Amino acid sequence: MEQAAPDPERLLQPAPLEPLSHADAGLESVVGEEAKGARDEGPGDGTMTENNFSLKKIEISVSEAEKRTGRNAMNMQETYTAYLIETRSVEHSDGQSVLTDSLWRRYSEFELLRNYLLVYYPHIVVPPLPEKRAEFVWHKLSADNMDPDFVERRRIGLENFLLRVASHPILCRDKIFYLFLTQEGNWKETVNETGFQLKADSRLKALNATFRVKNPDKRFIELKHYSDELQSVISHLLRVRARVADRLYGVYKVHGNYGRVFSEWSAIEKEMGDGLQSAGHHMDVYASSIDDILEDEEHYADQLKEYLFYAEALRAVCRKHELMQYDLEMAAQDLASKKQQCEELATGTVRTFSLKGMTTKLFGQETPEQREARIKMLEEQIKEGEQQLKSKNLEGREFVKNAWADIERFKEQKNHDLKEALISYAVMQISMCKKGIQVWTNAKECFSKM
Repeated sequence: MEQAAPDPERLLQPAPLEPLSHADAGLESVVGEEAKGARDEGPGDGTMTENNFSLKKIEISVSEAEKRTGRNAMNMQETYTAYLIETRSVEHSDGQSVLTDSLWRRYSEFELLRNYLLVYYPHIVVPPLPEKRAEFVWHKLSADNMDPDFVERRRIGLENFLLRVASHPILCRDKIFYLFLTQEGNWKETVNETGFQLKADSRLKALNATFRVKNPDKRFIELKHYSDELQSVISHLLRVRARVADRLYGVYKVHGNYGRVFSEWSAIEKEMGDGLQSAGHHMDVYASSIDDILEDEEHYADQLKEYLFYAEALRAVCRKHELMQYDLEMAAQDLASKKQQCEELATGTVRTFSLKGMTTKLFGQETPEQREARIKMLEEQIKEGEQQLKSKNLEGREFVKNAWADIERFKEQKNHDLKEALISYAVMQISMCKKGIQVWTNAKECFSKM
């Protein structure tokens, strides 16, 4: 009979992987193999099936947003926004075109879909939803979630969320996601029938695991710290951008005073009047252009906000790993305790204080038959515990392997997206400055003609 309990620190140690700052050369093959085992059962008919469901063959768009009024679960009247999702098959098996499928979804239904994905795919960095209420806004921008400009940006964000899920090698195969795009009626009931709410880990349990786990994986600790820092730097960047937008708006609008002054001045001048009037017109155009400029900036800000919310998705993967590690350690501890009890019964020695030992001293020893029965029961429990520990160990190793493959995929996506967003933002700023130079160049020509 084994005397020593398994070391939980060694049980959940995966093969060494490269740090997060280096791409994994074998990422595509790992993800590809993992995708083959994804949940791929789906409806057997309809214009779209999960066998051909990929961005190469399916176009997804959130084309419209509509303000509606209805009754909520408490039978109270409420105003909400519904979004029209359109899906169209680019290629069909028989080469014929297929009609576009369309249905309406509320933001809360997008939330339900994402919550389901978080539970069933805990090793995946699930794409975030756009903000429900505007954050990091400059003072002239409305924070009302019913504001048309905000609703339009959220429509774009929801479409981006669907495209992110549809382009993921595993999430795109999910049946519930497929039904979200194609089944308008009873979709919520279908999701709830999966029982995903019962499988969701409680926040209290996750918090308990965070503080009580003894042997956390250093890479996941570093990943959690990275996600905190990523959220912090993007938050600061968005705040700086909002302050700059406030000041830039003021500077541009003040140029409108140039236009007013030049126009008033032109009224009292004969020879210089036309030049002053034209220069004033250029200043007015310059002052009014800031509204469109800052509206374009909001789209770049929304791209940054997506990765602000991605930070929480990274932490969700880390929390799940902590929970699995904590469960593994508790299983190893319980198994060690049972083995010690079995040894003490077999040898008749008690190594540590226990209530059972004190009871034995007070009320007498057990009969040989009772001791044999307890030993037999403990041996059965030990055998079952060893199987459970082995199962948890394998499950933990698989989680680490799959999670790190998806984290590498996310890292490559993040680097590409943020690089493109920052370059595009810089190009926009350069273009804005060139327009300002052009305005003053035109004004100079107007002054030269006076």
